[in-house]
Parts: sequence; C-alpha cells; structure tokens
Amino acid sequence: MSIKDKFTRRRLLKTAGGLALVSGLSAPSILRAQSADVIRFGHLTPRTGFLGPLGEYGVMAADLAVEEINAAGGVMGRKVELLKEDSVNPQTASTKAERMIERDKVACIIGEISSASCLTIAQVASRNKTLFINTGGNSDALRGKDCQRYMFHVESQNSMYVKTVGRSFLQEGLVKGKKWYSLTADYAFGHDLLRVAKRFMEGNGGQFAGDDLVPTDATDFSAYLLKIRDAKPDLVVINLAGNQITNFLKQYAEFGLTYPVGGFGFDTALAWAAGKGNFVGTWPVVWHHLLDTPGSKAFVAAFSKKYGKPPENQAWGDYIATKIVAQSMNDLKSAESPKIIEHLEKGAKFDLLKTRPGYFRASDHQLMHEMYAVKALPAAQIKNQWDIFSSSGPVPGPNEDLEVIAATKEENSCTFPS
Repeated sequence: MSIKDKFTRRRLLKTAGGLALVSGLSAPSILRAQSADVIRFGHLTPRTGFLGPLGEYGVMAADLAVEEINAAGGVMGRKVELLKEDSVNPQTASTKAERMIERDKVACIIGEISSASCLTIAQVASRNKTLFINTGGNSDALRGKDCQRYMFHVESQNSMYVKTVGRSFLQEGLVKGKKWYSLTADYAFGHDLLRVAKRFMEGNGGQFAGDDLVPTDATDFSAYLLKIRDAKPDLVVINLAGNQITNFLKQYAEFGLTYPVGGFGFDTALAWAAGKGNFVGTWPVVWHHLLDTPGSKAFVAAFSKKYGKPPENQAWGDYIATKIVAQSMNDLKSAESPKIIEHLEKGAKFDLLKTRPGYFRASDHQLMHEMYAVKALPAAQIKNQWDIFSSSGPVPGPNEDLEVIAATKEENSCTFPS
C-alpha cells in the first residue's frame, strides 16, 4: 500500500468516525446513509421443506417485479434492492424479519406462505412499525383474532377459497345431502381451513363422513386412502398444503379410486408436478396463467421468457404485492409505513391483471379481488404440461360486489391492536 493510499484510507476512517461521534450513528449507519440511492425491500418465504416449491415461484416473481420497477425508474427515483431469505419455520421467520428491519433497514417485508410464520413476522413488523404484505398465508385468523395493523393480505383468506369453489360444488350437486371425507394439513392453515369448510358444508345441508388431520411431513397416504375407500364419500376434500397435494394426487390415481375430488386450497404448481392424468377435481385459485387479460398475458410472457415456464398463482401473489408497494410509495412520495397503511386503508385501487381492479378492505386488510374455480381436464384433452385445467369465469361475477366471497364481520371479526 502506498503512502498516498494509507493517507486516503486513514482520512476516510477518521472522517467516518468523526461523523459517527457527532451524529450518534455507528459507522455501519454512516455506510447505510451513503446508500441513499437505494431502497430495500425484504422478501421472506419458505424455499425448503414441503412449501419450498411454492416459495421458489414467489422468489422468481419478486425478482421479476423488481427488475421491471427499476427499469421504469425505481421508487421515488431510487433503485429497489430485494433482500431474500428462506423463512424455513415460524421461529426462523421471526428472527430473520427482525434482522431485516433492524440491521438491513428494509422499508417493508413481502412474502411468506405458512400462516404460522405470517403471524410471527407480523408481530415483529408491528413492534417495529414496518409494513408486511402477506402473499401466501390463507388463515382467516390472520384477518380475525390475530390481525395486525401493519399486516396486509394479497393472498385470499380461507373463506374466499371456500366460497369460491363452493359455488362449483353446489352447481354440481355435491353439497346438500352429501357426505364429504377430508384430509387436512395439521397446522394453523389446515385447522382454520377445516373450520371454515365445515361451516360452509353444514350451512348448505351436507355432512362430513370423516376428516383426518395429516402431519405436514407425511408422504405415504395409503392408510388414508383405505379409509376413504371404506367410507364411500360423495366428495373427497383435500385441505392439504405444499407438495403433499402432489403426493396425494399421484397415490389417489395409483389406488384407482373414482370418488369426485376437490379442495379448498390449491396451487397450480402442485398440479403440474402430479403429472398428466393424475390431476383430478375442482379447485379454487387466486389467479392462473390462462387468464385472458392484457395484464396477465404480459406477466406470463415476461415470466416465461425469463424462466422458461409460466408463472403459477404463488408467483402472481409476490409479483403483485411488490408492484403494489412500489406504486404506493411512488404515489405518496414516501416509504414511511404509517403513510402507506393510511393510503391502503382509504381504498386505493390497484391493477391486479384481472378484469377489474382490487382494493384492501380497511376492516381487516384483506385484498378484495376476483378468484376462479379450475377443473381438471380429461387426460385426452391435455396438450401440454401446463394447460391442464379449464376455468370458471371470475368469482364474484361482474355484477357482484367483490366482498360477497369474503368472511363477514360476524364470521371473522378483526380488532387491530392499539
């Protein structure tokens, strides 16, 4: 090192140290302050375990959204930097959320799929007054008894899934006077979904022939399939999550069972993984790659060009959430979470790549938007590995209020902590 280099480095360190003493900031804080041309978004979602396949779609979509945001000028003229972590489980999610906020100074956190992890992230976000956009946690409880002022939900609540596909079950005569047999994931999401499903079933004149809670690490469903065969239900209801849906569908086909199948929670990636001929039944989705709208077509084209495959519904959630946050900050000329919350609670509307815009309901911060029921195509009609289902029109219909499929205040009441 030359004398000049030593002098320059010494002077820089001395200057930084002096500034830190004067301002009360640490040297790392000074370095962060010098990065005023960058605004950081945190992205937390499971990338391993049974939810990992969905998490990877979320990461890819968030990366694409940030690329597009930066290409359009960024946020308030600043480049968006996406900090990504595998949330793994609720405890790890909480720890990483804390670190992102306190050390990395993220302006917001986006992501997650596990309802249990959503809750721990929301608690950290609320303590630190930092916006959290949930893109994959379905539990009604997150919009009810566990609701948080700093948490918003792009992902639909369980009630919206149940009421959306429930319309199809009613039309097919699979509810009144019928018996269902359900398999439900044994964690927060599954427990909540089963409660909502039973409320719908009993309210429409049906009953459960049986329901089993399934551990999230279960891979062999033969014992459950034998019980289903003995029960002879009118509908097999799959309230599982992650790659368990894929495993079940494959084994259901291997057993040769022919009872109608449906579910109240679903991700298209899991159907794709099941393979041709194994995907059966009717399922609800928040979005799918076959939607015939200009926005959806552009998203599918951009995602497919970048990754060599179409996006699935989890990708839509992370993509839309990232775009919503960036648009809100640009509209407000502010990245302050309290200002964004006020903006969203006042009914700001957003293009969701569907037939009409959506908005967040002020009472529980749930995004109000259209959903769809998809039905598996017969194997003979499947032309490629992606286009394996037909779709209903938007639910609610064009002349209905978006809130008709959401939980009412009587069904799920939220009181934000003071």
